[in-house]
Amino acid sequence: MIIFEYPFNERIRTLLRLEDLYEKFIFFLHQEHPQQHHVALATIFEMLEVAGRADLKSDLLQELERQKQTLLGFKSNPNVASERLDEVLSDVDRSLVALMGSQGKTGQNIRDNEWLMSIRGRTIIPGGACEFDLPSYYAWQHRSPQQRFNDISGWFAPLVPLFDAISVVLRLLRESGRSTKTIAQAGSYQQMLQGKVYQMLRLGIDESLGAIPEISANKYMLWVRFTSQDGDMKPKSFENDVPFELALCNF
Repeated sequence: MIIFEYPFNERIRTLLRLEDLYEKFIFFLHQEHPQQHHVALATIFEMLEVAGRADLKSDLLQELERQKQTLLGFKSNPNVASERLDEVLSDVDRSLVALMGSQGKTGQNIRDNEWLMSIRGRTIIPGGACEFDLPSYYAWQHRSPQQRFNDISGWFAPLVPLFDAISVVLRLLRESGRSTKTIAQAGSYQQMLQGKVYQMLRLGIDESLGAIPEISANKYMLWVRFTSQDGDMKPKSFENDVPFELALCNF
């Protein structure tokens, strides 16, 4: 199954973008080639661009606190698995404490580092991080893989609480949706939402079908139109029935 996710608002869109960048960062951080560590460092700069909203941290704190109070309300429910509930509450508490303990604006330690900012300024330019443009960076890339790993990990460390909080919030959001099996007749599907507000849609489809969903939605209506790709990667309408799983997620 391929899972496609569609955010219903800018707030969730930002969190999903940051999650995607974080997964990319972790992958390249744990490689050893200098070019792979260059991608890891450049990804941190992308994270700062996306996370530049001043209210992101406060949004996450408010959401975590709200989720904590909601979860505490399930404590007296005999139908709730207490061990699982305690585990989730522990994760929320840990993220809350760590995020509240993080100081200053997101990524301020990187913005205060003139050397890193000089690299950031050059990476925006196509081919701008060549050895003749940034000889000190070129020399750094010739350090041992472990030294580069330690440096990048240290620069990223102040951002860890933010991304831990994003992980917890998105996990809770995904788990809020109940998946239902449905069929898109002749590759098209519509559903009335009747004004109910959702945060995110999750759509699962068998990858062997070769169907690709194009999703649009507002608080009244959800549309899914499936397409496929030919050898030139051009999209064309998928005219067969498409079975898929749909989950609408909301806190």
